[in-house]
Amino acid sequence: MKWPGRAKPQRGGPGAGAGRPVRAEPTERAEQAAQAEAAAQAETARRHLIEERWGRQTAAWADWLARSPAGVDLHLWWQRQNDLVPLIGEEPYRDRLAELLSRAAPRDLAAMGLGCSRRVDRACRTPEVCGQDPEPRPDVRPFGRSGPVPGACSSFIDCYTSHEIRVRFSGDDRHSAVMLLRGGPGEARLWVDGVPVLEGEWLDNGGHWLDERFFVIRIGGPDDHPEQGYTSIGQWLYDIVSLLVYDAELRIPHVLIPGPTENWRDPVADVRDGTVRVYADEAAQAAATPDREFPVGAPPTG
Repeated sequence: MKWPGRAKPQRGGPGAGAGRPVRAEPTERAEQAAQAEAAAQAETARRHLIEERWGRQTAAWADWLARSPAGVDLHLWWQRQNDLVPLIGEEPYRDRLAELLSRAAPRDLAAMGLGCSRRVDRACRTPEVCGQDPEPRPDVRPFGRSGPVPGACSSFIDCYTSHEIRVRFSGDDRHSAVMLLRGGPGEARLWVDGVPVLEGEWLDNGGHWLDERFFVIRIGGPDDHPEQGYTSIGQWLYDIVSLLVYDAELRIPHVLIPGPTENWRDPVADVRDGTVRVYADEAAQAAATPDREFPVGAPPTG
């Protein structure tokens, strides 16, 4: 019986062999193998050339630097410091360095060879991991990274040059704070997202990000405070300090200065319910007794 509508398959017709894998002819396979071998040899030669010219540290980050023009600019400026400083002077070199650091991504700083939050005293030793693109958290909340981790660490430290670089990224990498400590609180300088902040003020030797928006750092306190004086060895500032809470979203500095009865030796800040609160210390924070508070987005304080 012949069923209507059912076509009889044709041998050798247009549909014959459809869906079957096409086998490469021996000559084609040989050409593909030769091309793959040539590509591998070219890549090996490129890596060897990079190592000869720039060293193994840079060669390990070559794939990332090929994607990061800002990283290449920073790398070249950093590597050619001895040539550039006599040409343009130390201050112009430092200003340009701060600008390039402010434009950099975490992986640019790792490729530069700075120490990181995992090991401050040496360059990254796991570029095969840290050079990968960062992975978002399942809950989508930003977090500070400490390697080895895709995307590299969230903070970097220079332990060996006179610049004494400190760079700290917010957890979502949208903001960065760049510091050049330069040997002391009176010489230290701060840039947040490339903007100079509180030039001329005495700065502590590091700060932190609060709520992924505010950069918080202790600064020199009032000289006429009744409790002002020398502090313990290892501290950069005098005993009583002030606090800078810098709003990176609005580029607003909030400078909080303690009054005569406010003994701020280790002030802390937090953000809750749209309000920034500043406490004399962690004990006052635990007791929920702030000395100052202001709404997020408020005009400059201080």
